[in-house]
Amino acid sequence: MYDLTSVLEFDALSEVRPGSSILISGPAMSGKDRLAYDILADGLREGDGAVVVTTGDGAGSVVEEFRSLVPDLNDSQLGVIDCRGEGGTDEDAIGNAHVHHVSSPGDLTGIGIGITKALEGLHNAGNEQGRLALVSLSTMLTYTDKKTVFKFCHVLSSRLDSAGYIGVFTIDSGAHDDQTLQVIKQAFDGMIDVRDAEGGGREARVLGLAGEPTDWQDI
Repeated sequence: MYDLTSVLEFDALSEVRPGSSILISGPAMSGKDRLAYDILADGLREGDGAVVVTTGDGAGSVVEEFRSLVPDLNDSQLGVIDCRGEGGTDEDAIGNAHVHHVSSPGDLTGIGIGITKALEGLHNAGNEQGRLALVSLSTMLTYTDKKTVFKFCHVLSSRLDSAGYIGVFTIDSGAHDDQTLQVIKQAFDGMIDVRDAEGGGREARVLGLAGEPTDWQDI
């Protein structure tokens, strides 16, 4: 089981089953991506592997970000799937991380292949369990339709289950209609809902992972 309570103090996150996929949903600039990175960094500190699927930041920037979050990071703990379709990789910035480049956020087959290679690389480096973050599904949905993204998430969940990993996926709840959000949510075991609090700061709640939805609480 994975314990995520050091990142978010919800009892529902104290025993997350390996293979679980969690959707982190919230409006723009609500800290969704940071929360996903914090969940991976927490695992890296415990010696787990981590895979980041990025549609915005370059692979070198992602590796540098995790080096800052986890000062004693072993690069071989980290896999990055860079979906921006841009070359010019700075090998010095990437070190021993398992990096794969994909032509665009809409190339779901290429992304799947990259994830499989990253998981194999992490396994061969001795990382028997870990966490994956995909940032973000909203970018993918600008390149392809909701049913294709749903199928991709469903297949990826099975792959994470086989690997014993957990996955966290971010989506901008304000960028899509209700029907799209409802379709995408069905691909996940649970959800972390994030919103701006009325008095400032942010709140979150957990749905679907342990009984009834939790109350909103400050994060």
